Amino acid sequence: MARPTPRVNTRNAKAPLSTLRIIGGQWRGRKISFPAVDGLRPTPDRVRETLFNWLQPHIAGARCLDLYSGSGALGLEALSRGAASCAFVDRDSQVIRQIGENLKLLDSGDGELIHASADQWLSLQNGALRQPFDIVFMDPPFNQGKVAGDCAALVSAGLLADNAIVYIETESRLSDPGTPASWHEHRQKKAGRVSYRLFYTDRN
Repeated sequence: MARPTPRVNTRNAKAPLSTLRIIGGQWRGRKISFPAVDGLRPTPDRVRETLFNWLQPHIAGARCLDLYSGSGALGLEALSRGAASCAFVDRDSQVIRQIGENLKLLDSGDGELIHASADQWLSLQNGALRQPFDIVFMDPPFNQGKVAGDCAALVSAGLLADNAIVYIETESRLSDPGTPASWHEHRQKKAGRVSYRLFYTDRN
């Protein structure tokens, strides 16, 4: 009698690693690894290049937040280009662990690793607990309507510095991500199924 095929718990199984390259700054050309977990979409190279061209006047010395970190590509790219620090937030323990390994590989002590869902972490913040962020990268799962609530939470928790900049990546068919009315959309482009926008939070 044949034995039944054992079930594999894919949620706890270790995902294989994929790689991408940092495209600018002191670590330009360095490869970093990230786990190929379900739903993880590294920001494409051409989108990252455009984004950091937009951010070039603002990135040096900036305190950054990489919400929904995934591969960590945006936060690591920011550190490579001279950001002072970056907090990486992700709910997947393997994702956070690998970002930590990449920071060690790059010999950087400027990253803070936070293993929590974005919703959970944002709900626990208080403006008195940490310095606010100059630049926020927000790349939530598509088609889940996360952006509006996350933006409101960033504001209510006092996590945004004066003149903060927020980058938001969404599905291309989403015409209005639901950002606060006072935010100014400085740049917006589409690349395939991705729409990406840069907002100034306190500028005319």
